[in-house]
Amino acid sequence: MQAGSKIKQVIQHCWMGWERVFEAFSRLRSKYAGEFGICKMFVIKYQGKCIQCEDGTWIHSGDWIGELHLDNRKILHMLQSNEANRVALMIARLTRGAMRQICAEMQRNPRLSQVKALQGITLLHRGITHGLGFETHHVEQGFFRTFTTSYLRLLLTVFHPNNRRRIVPHTEKLVPMRLVMTRSSLIRRFGVESSAI
Repeated sequence: MQAGSKIKQVIQHCWMGWERVFEAFSRLRSKYAGEFGICKMFVIKYQGKCIQCEDGTWIHSGDWIGELHLDNRKILHMLQSNEANRVALMIARLTRGAMRQICAEMQRNPRLSQVKALQGITLLHRGITHGLGFETHHVEQGFFRTFTTSYLRLLLTVFHPNNRRRIVPHTEKLVPMRLVMTRSSLIRRFGVESSAI
């Protein structure tokens, strides 16, 4: 094994350790936590500026939302045996399946009756929004945006097969965006009736 490859594996191993700590913390601060295939959802109170969604829904500070996170352990496993473009397609397909599961859980679980919308923050919004129905909103300037940008760029560097060599030239395009899907939009797109059409 080459030294560079071994170092990369050590970094990825350390990162996954951090991911476990972050997930434990997320579960502690959540009203509800669930795993849906490649996605994890933590129900928390939204904190931030009010958001007006495309269907007219308003999300205010204090409203319950489902915070979505991709399972990076599963993504790392896919990257170890597939090339990056194929992994991107796999993630899109698995995310679609996860959204159907989340929709079903939102409709049948009374603990989720107050969840107003789903939210995720990512650098890869172009690939994820296409065909899934998420709308994009800018993350407001400030410490949170600066920290999130640095964190997600580092995450890409750790997980991308070609690491910094492919990512650094495009860092100016890697700006975090807030992905939002309202409850009504989720049910309309991924509910049982729409799936049967």
